[in-house]
Amino acid sequence: MDLPKLQVALDSDNTAQAIEVLRKVEDVIDVVEAGTILVYKDGLSAVRNLRAMAPDKILLADIKCADAGTKCGQSCKDAGADWMTCINAATVPTMSNAQKEIEVQVELYEGWDNKERMQEWLDHGIHQVVYHQSRDAKFAGQKWSEQDVENVKNLINMGFKVSVTGGVHPEILKLFKGVPVYTFIAGRAIREADDPHAVAKQFKDEINRIWG
Repeated sequence: MDLPKLQVALDSDNTAQAIEVLRKVEDVIDVVEAGTILVYKDGLSAVRNLRAMAPDKILLADIKCADAGTKCGQSCKDAGADWMTCINAATVPTMSNAQKEIEVQVELYEGWDNKERMQEWLDHGIHQVVYHQSRDAKFAGQKWSEQDVENVKNLINMGFKVSVTGGVHPEILKLFKGVPVYTFIAGRAIREADDPHAVAKQFKDEINRIWG
């Protein structure tokens, strides 16, 4: 079983803040995410700047594309991204068009659990999904549960590479022991820590302990 990757979600208010965090954790993390909030603030120039800072890392543009898949995919790729996100409500043609330009991750929000539709994603070469509890759900007190773990297992059994995010902390990882999670995505836990490098290393140490 491959070790899960560690992704830092840079939902910073500006590119300078994102770069400051990236400098502190670059030696630990595997995937750099230009978060939705950052892209809304600074546009795809944020992606270009993060690419310049981390030329050897996987770079995700978390734009949550809902339409115009070809144009969005081309724009993210031209900015230096390796992956980009589509929201699960996007049409299959939108996702498929984006996938022809860049590797797509489907972000699973409300109403995602339609197996027939998910099989269409697979049939169109889309193999990455992101299972998460939304930012707002976490603020409302929602917690990770065994049902979440079962949902992730079911997605993996369908043939997806599943990333997990949404209020993820190092202590959460043990819930997924034995599950081949593709990537754990941490945002505030790393970004807002007093010592982002130390927290990122805690994540990495737990990944190595559980899956190593």
